Parts: sequence; C-alpha cells; structure tokens
Amino acid sequence: MSQVGKKFPDISVNAMNEMGDTFKINVLQEAINNKKKVILFWYPKDFTFVCPTEIHAFQSKLEEFEKRNTIVIGASCDTPEVHFAWLNTAKDNGGIEGVTFPLLADSTRQLAETLDILDTQYVGNEDDYTIEGDNVTYRATYLIDEEGTIFHESINVMPLGRNVDEYLRLVDGYSHHQTHGEVCPANWEEGKDAMNESRESVASYLSKH
Repeated sequence: MSQVGKKFPDISVNAMNEMGDTFKINVLQEAINNKKKVILFWYPKDFTFVCPTEIHAFQSKLEEFEKRNTIVIGASCDTPEVHFAWLNTAKDNGGIEGVTFPLLADSTRQLAETLDILDTQYVGNEDDYTIEGDNVTYRATYLIDEEGTIFHESINVMPLGRNVDEYLRLVDGYSHHQTHGEVCPANWEEGKDAMNESRESVASYLSKH
C-alpha cells in the first residue's frame, strides 16, 4: 500500500557515518526537528555492484540537496560494522570511501518491514514456511517534507539504478507548490511555467506548449 500522504513511520534505526560513529536516526524526527525535507533511499546490499554507483551519485549531488534544505540518508539492512567497512573501501575497489551522508543499518528489518519494501520470498504455507534469499530491500526512495509527510515514493527492482536528478526535480516541484500554490505540469523544471488549478490556466499552458 502506498505511503504517499502519510507520516513517515516513527521508528529509530541504527546508523553509521564516515567517522565510524554508530548512532540512532529517526527519519520522521529528522524532518520535523530540523524543519528540512529528507530523501531516504534504500539499496539492497553493501559490497555489491549497482549500489555504489547510486551512493556516489547521491554524494555528487549532496550540495544540491543541501541548497534545497534537504537531508540525504541512505539505508540498507546491513549492520553498522559492514557499512563502516564499505565506507573505508576505496572507490576504485568498489567501495564508497568519501561518502559523507549517514547510512541507516536496519539489520532488524523493522523499518523495512513497516514500509513493506523487502524482497521476501516465502516457501511453504502460512503455518510452516521458510524465507529464501537474502531478504533485502528493493531500491525504494522516499521524499519527506518538513512536517514528516511522505510526498513521493518510488520502488525499483534490483537491476535498475536511480536517476538522482529526478529527485532534485521533484524536490524543486514540491517546494514550488509549497511556496506559490501552483501545480507543476509534465517535465516541469525550476524556472519553467507552472499552472493554477483552473481550466483557463491549463488551456493557456497547453496553447504555449
């Protein structure tokens, strides 16, 4: 079931940073207490192949998110210790050395289960079953506003990496709506025309485009 329009779950999860500090992050409270938007992106596993390309892509755009008053947080079901090992592995060896935003370590899978983003494969029946595979998350992404409400979610299968620029565009669009009350048409980008919610505004926009 979609989480859009709902408050992000009020759950605290272990996290790790590049300094080797283990601490708790509550994504909902991060948004509310800091009066910032949050982008939380989940990836399947540390020490894999598509995942480091995404993490470095988010790092390369970190300053752009910060300009937009947006906190970047990565997440997987690995432990803090595995995160730290990967953070200390050189980029040219498949690592994520140089990444400075925190990584959630949802090793209990409490938050991932609440969001229903685990690639869980049950074998057997409801009374007698086993779980096959690694029980890790899809590439799920959440955009959360300053009041802790989810305004975007997307979920990719494992082989499909994300386009980080699209999330910057979505943050821009939502911020524009918050500020001006206008709606953003297809392929809208910052600086382009938006619309009022009226037939006249739509007709005018369509006639120009």
